[in-house]
Amino acid sequence: MMALYRSLSKAGLAAIHFHPAGPTKCARPINAIPFVGSASASSVASSKRKMADKLSQEERDTQLKALLQAGWKLQSNRDAIEKEYQFKNFNEAFGFMTKVALLAEKMDHHPEWFNVYNKLQVTLSSHDVNGLSKRDLKMANFMDKNFS
Repeated sequence: MMALYRSLSKAGLAAIHFHPAGPTKCARPINAIPFVGSASASSVASSKRKMADKLSQEERDTQLKALLQAGWKLQSNRDAIEKEYQFKNFNEAFGFMTKVALLAEKMDHHPEWFNVYNKLQVTLSSHDVNGLSKRDLKMANFMDKNFS
């Protein structure tokens, strides 16, 4: 470990040595290490997520109508849809939630949900457009398709 520390110090790079007794001093202060790159964390996060488009009237009349016929309900107090799923037991409910969570992370679009034992209440709405978007329709269709 000391050899690595010495070679990093000779190269002009700071190194931190963690020890059970506490950290030791670095050859250079941490803030002396230059940041290489131009992207900040916030710009990376914002470029990762594509802005959603609020549903058009035509999409509401076709795609949303199909979901409403499949048991989804419009919320009365905001532009959102909700549905309750009931499973045989908690393991099935949790397994379903895990599948949905994987898609949610990939889409960077997360449902509002509440789970107790074998019941799962889901609400979908896109906060960035203050209402329903195509992402909500995709998520709802995925949930219905994977519900067993």
